[in-house]
Amino acid sequence: MSRFIIIILFIPFAGFGQSYTSYFTGNPNDTVTNPLGGVCLMGGATEDDNAMKWFLQGADGGDILILRTSGSNGYNGYLYSLGVAINSVETILFNNSSASYEPYILQKIQHAEAIWFAGGDQWTYASYWRNTPVDSLINLAIQQRNVIVGGTSAGMAILGKYYFSAQNGTVTSAEAMANPYNSKVKVDSANFLSCNYLGNVITDTHFDNPDRRGRLDVFLARIYTDYGVFAKGIACDEYTAVCVDINGIAKAYGGYPAYDDNAYFIQNNCELAFQAPENCTPGNPLTWFLGGEAVKVYRVKGTASGSNTFDLNDWKTGTGGTWLNWSVSNGTFSEQQGNAIDCNPNAVNDYSVPDDIIISPNPSSDWIFLSSEKTDLLDFRFSVYNSLGQKMSIELKYHSGKKVGINLNRLETGVYFLQISGNGNRQTHHVIIKAEK
Repeated sequence: MSRFIIIILFIPFAGFGQSYTSYFTGNPNDTVTNPLGGVCLMGGATEDDNAMKWFLQGADGGDILILRTSGSNGYNGYLYSLGVAINSVETILFNNSSASYEPYILQKIQHAEAIWFAGGDQWTYASYWRNTPVDSLINLAIQQRNVIVGGTSAGMAILGKYYFSAQNGTVTSAEAMANPYNSKVKVDSANFLSCNYLGNVITDTHFDNPDRRGRLDVFLARIYTDYGVFAKGIACDEYTAVCVDINGIAKAYGGYPAYDDNAYFIQNNCELAFQAPENCTPGNPLTWFLGGEAVKVYRVKGTASGSNTFDLNDWKTGTGGTWLNWSVSNGTFSEQQGNAIDCNPNAVNDYSVPDDIIISPNPSSDWIFLSSEKTDLLDFRFSVYNSLGQKMSIELKYHSGKKVGINLNRLETGVYFLQISGNGNRQTHHVIIKAEK
């Protein structure tokens, strides 16, 4: 690409009604290539050049589209400076939400081989693009044309199935752990962008500045509490990226060993019989402790070559990383060294038991009873765990298939967890014991 063409076409164009501004660099004639697919997740601050080269190579020499709601044309010259052959770079700045219906922008999405979401405000992205032709066409581009996508900071935050929308502003780890239902903790599951291998994932960025480990634990706890799903997390320090190819192998790019750049792959501890947060309720500090092993984390250093990896097919095979245990007790975060996970993280391990089962009394001093009018309880198993995830000794008594009694009179006063499982189903309920002295 000649310098003459780059300079001549590096001119902003204000769209009709000023709903968007376009900055174009490169060959104005559209080209059609065979993009390689995948997703690039950048943790914020300055982009990692090697990760961005990986992203550009995924466009197979095609057209790069930058979408943003703030800022200017900084990506145009930068992406050309990386030395990867591309046909064009166009940055489109959305000046307001009506741009999501502009035919020019929709056509550009349909012709792009790579789409990048700049940093900014993820709530602006969600409120402008969600349930509009923009997100529909982006998802079609991913699914039907194998377009590679990526984003940094807010642009990374919107790429998981679950996402912190920042609708009420950002939230610190301390605020989130002190009250998981703080109004700032807006964890959304409304359909938005659908990226391969991120269908059960929430992302977080700027992970080292400030420390955001505790708030991501809160996000995962909220997803389980609100949606009944044990989601997984991917997070990046600033200047660090995770690039996931079409085979589900995630590479960590960064400046290690000169800089302590890390990527994190976070999940509930599937080794435990009981895995749910002990206390994730409005107005109370989060407790997701389970003996200090509630959450398993694979931390890898981001390197120039992306040599350290993690397999998103099984969520337990990695190279060059370290396993950690994370937990939160009464709103206080802890981290300790852990062992490699020894279970199947992707096993389906939580469903809704038929909703006609009634548990009473609760609280109780001795017996609790489960009853159902239409569900045969003989098809289910019943277990009780304490707050450390330890299985307790109980006595079961069946009153036909429609009623079960569980004797808990050996238990001390406290909160316990009743797990009902069977027929491919599993559900957990809080049980309060007030032991008689």
